[in-house]
Amino acid sequence: MSSSVPSLFQPIRVGTVDLQHRVVMAPVTRHRENKDHVHGELAKTYYTQRSGVPGTLMITEATFIAPQAGGYGNIPGIWSDAQIAAWKSVCVFPRPTRITDAVHANGSYIFLQLWALGRAADPDVLKQEGDFDLVGPSPNPVKYNVPRELTVAEIKEYVQLYSKAASNAIEAGFDGVEIHAANGYILDQFLQTVSNERTDEYGGSVENRVRFPLEVIKAVVETVGVEDGSMGMKDPLPTFTTFVERIRDEHTDLAYLHVIEPRASGDAGIVTLSDENRAQSNEVLRKVWGDRPYIAAGGINRATAIDTVSKYGGLIAFGRHFIANPDLPLRLKEGLPLTHYNRGTFFTPESAAGYIDYPFANNAVIVQAQ
Repeated sequence: MSSSVPSLFQPIRVGTVDLQHRVVMAPVTRHRENKDHVHGELAKTYYTQRSGVPGTLMITEATFIAPQAGGYGNIPGIWSDAQIAAWKSVCVFPRPTRITDAVHANGSYIFLQLWALGRAADPDVLKQEGDFDLVGPSPNPVKYNVPRELTVAEIKEYVQLYSKAASNAIEAGFDGVEIHAANGYILDQFLQTVSNERTDEYGGSVENRVRFPLEVIKAVVETVGVEDGSMGMKDPLPTFTTFVERIRDEHTDLAYLHVIEPRASGDAGIVTLSDENRAQSNEVLRKVWGDRPYIAAGGINRATAIDTVSKYGGLIAFGRHFIANPDLPLRLKEGLPLTHYNRGTFFTPESAAGYIDYPFANNAVIVQAQ
């Protein structure tokens, strides 16, 4: 590869897959599934479109590992036979179409992000979908709803739910799995003192607070193999430094570390870094991780992506821009204008609008599965 080509557009090996560039499709929730958390034909078209540039790594929208781990409507799942079949084979006349196979046919790769909500769930949805309790590491509410503290036995059950979900993902044809441990969901809740006030082996010290997430990683690794596990991150830095050190030392062949940069905050997009956020920079995590694949995400544009990969290596994940630009890696490489995303259609259940109707660089709009 010519040195005149920015590193962002040069090949890299991640786990067991060989990518042709370092532009990753970040996991972005879209709420396009049905009430049973099963994908339909829309999702097949969506993922087919965004895998069209060969050698792209795609990370799916966050996917519930089990019904009791959910609590939002129209989110995909990976626990039932119907859900597994929808990921690998959506039966549509006159022939079955496959999401994972369609991605592979385009020469790209797809990892499934495993998700459990914990105290962040909507208790009304939990009741409607199985009379499940709102749970968390401690009875500390996010707003007004107080979660029930998980028992140790239930924590162990969650570990097995993650393991089974990972096994189901491999059955569905995924190249690997990513464990969602950021953004205030259940694994992050155990890591952080604001949500974890337990006094048993899963609370208190940093070593205790990282225990549950590490048990999940170990179980998933034992299920799918060491080269398929990965992890998302957020602050506070001291806890996550220890967490990443433990992951690095105990699982030497994980595919990558996926880190959300502090300049990005949910739907707020790019924000100005305060002195406190600068002090909490994720650069120390990059150093801890070493020269293994590191995916940075959040508030990054073409110029900063090229600069970051040139200086530090690794990969860059794009979320909102990948929504509106199904051929994003090509547009970034060629310096082509980007279509702006429409926030109003980010979360419109079972709708094609703002999902599969964004144009490609050649102005074509592909809205039907091929």
